[in-house]
Amino acid sequence: MKVRDIMTREVVTVREDAPLREVAQLIDQRHISGLPVCDAEGHIAGVVSEFDLIAKPGAHTAGDAMTRDVISVMEDTSVDEVRYLLVQRRIKRVPVLRGQKLVGIVSRADLVHEIALTWVCEVCGDHERGATAPAACPRCGAPSGYASVPIPPIGVA
Repeated sequence: MKVRDIMTREVVTVREDAPLREVAQLIDQRHISGLPVCDAEGHIAGVVSEFDLIAKPGAHTAGDAMTRDVISVMEDTSVDEVRYLLVQRRIKRVPVLRGQKLVGIVSRADLVHEIALTWVCEVCGDHERGATAPAACPRCGAPSGYASVPIPPIGVA
């Protein structure tokens, strides 16, 4: 599965000159832990997180507070690679790019949501998505042969 399949496409962003209070209000109102800082063309300049807001008391704008060394991925990156990045780098989100342009974001919550919605047939290995397991496998016809997806250890695909 690729990042494009699970990413959030409508990303909340701010410009570098956005006042820090406005950034804090967006993060609070949207119940998110951080957001990308972009230029007018949608190129990512950095990310402002909750941590940046509380750790940089002298900052006045998103540009002052943002982290500039952003770890990002392309939309054809595998979900397992993103999971590895989030865990190993201890980050909460990665912007998703198409070329140099921001097209989405994948957060820990997106991965948790995917785990909650994915079922695997215990007979043939078919993967299906949904709030509940299918009554029968559309691939092999096995009745109620679905279980939640086992999560492999980090670094094992």
